[in-house]
Amino acid sequence: MPADDDGGDGEMSGGRKRVLVVGGGFGGMYTARHLERRLPPGAAEILLVNPENFMLYTPLLPEAAAGTIEPRHVVVPLRRVLRRTRLVIGRATGVDAEGRTCTVQPPEGEQRVLTWDRLVLAPGSVSRVPPIPGLAEHARGFKTLPEGIYLRNHVLRQLELADASDDAAERTRRCTFVVVGAGYAGTELVAEMQVLTTRALRAYPGLRPRDVRWVLADVAPTIMPELGGELARIAMRTLRQRGVEVRLETEVKEVGPDWVRLSDGEEIPTRTFVWTAGVTPNPLAARAGLPTDDKGRLLVDQYLAVRGHRDVFALGDTALVPDQAEPRGFAPPTAQHSLREAKVCAANVAASLGEGERESFHFRGLGLAVNLADYKGVVRAYGVPLTGFLGWFAARSYHLLTMPTFSRRIRIGLDWAVALISPRDIAELGSLGREDPRAAHD
Repeated sequence: MPADDDGGDGEMSGGRKRVLVVGGGFGGMYTARHLERRLPPGAAEILLVNPENFMLYTPLLPEAAAGTIEPRHVVVPLRRVLRRTRLVIGRATGVDAEGRTCTVQPPEGEQRVLTWDRLVLAPGSVSRVPPIPGLAEHARGFKTLPEGIYLRNHVLRQLELADASDDAAERTRRCTFVVVGAGYAGTELVAEMQVLTTRALRAYPGLRPRDVRWVLADVAPTIMPELGGELARIAMRTLRQRGVEVRLETEVKEVGPDWVRLSDGEEIPTRTFVWTAGVTPNPLAARAGLPTDDKGRLLVDQYLAVRGHRDVFALGDTALVPDQAEPRGFAPPTAQHSLREAKVCAANVAASLGEGERESFHFRGLGLAVNLADYKGVVRAYGVPLTGFLGWFAARSYHLLTMPTFSRRIRIGLDWAVALISPRDIAELGSLGREDPRAAHD
């Protein structure tokens, strides 16, 4: 298929170079944003390829799923943030490093082939699905906004159906929710959704608090080990005090349509099984033919350039970024590290085009913040531990300050204010948008 007609060598009309950024998450969006500031308008054309026209602020996805925040308020429109970057909606399916091309599949129409002079790979990660019988067929993920909205609608639907049923076994299945993966996503998801279901029970006369069961399981000996022993124990104690069953050193052996079997032999009847146990780099990295480690992460140097390819850069979940400030010698795949990697990556891309000097990456994390809902949280900021209400307030404050754009901060702040004085919304909106309105005749 033909390449874009801007020139097969990747150089734009007028002699401008093209910088192609793949991925609109924390790494990709902020790299493009910093490039706009570092490159003069006539120095290069910046393109960003992403499946959606927004960046999802993933740390607030659990609150969006629980209805504390309006779902559209946790996404940032890329066109509002990136003023000089040309946005290409589509999924990057292949990269030819030697030919300097990238194949993109748009939502509609034929594939396109984009040429480039500098390439930045930040496509993020995808959920890791191990070969557990029934997992791929029956598990629900929790990584994207559609998955978060679906899960909220599904949980509310289970309460509705359980309240309407006279079958005790069916009520048990529908009121039992199992989440596997006690990292940040799984822990915050359980915390938020357990509070949602507890408060929602006031509207279901046929259900009692003891009817609802939440299970959080993980193979690790503790939840969120990155927090450190004491804060992790406080987080686990908070969940257990609310009635959440935290099952550690426990594996999933098999998943059925309405049950899950654990390594201790227990078979839990449930219609809701959520898998948040780990991610893996986007397969695009492995398909690109570039050097990777055994986990599929691109190998880069301290300047975030892919080894052996001075015109290709990578960051975020896709890359194994060396960082001597970290105990393991590599930057962890967190949002705050991606933000700093993006700044360094943009500086080095600009330097490769003759604008500025190269910078090496080094960053010591500011801390970790976990919102456990219901005015509880655990935070380690600059080595100082905060728990309870102070931890909850600090976690929310941090996310509010790091949310891109002032308008999104205002919207989220208003959402939180409304949530403080009003009950949780339990309307299920799962059917909206599924049917073409032109097909309705009534």
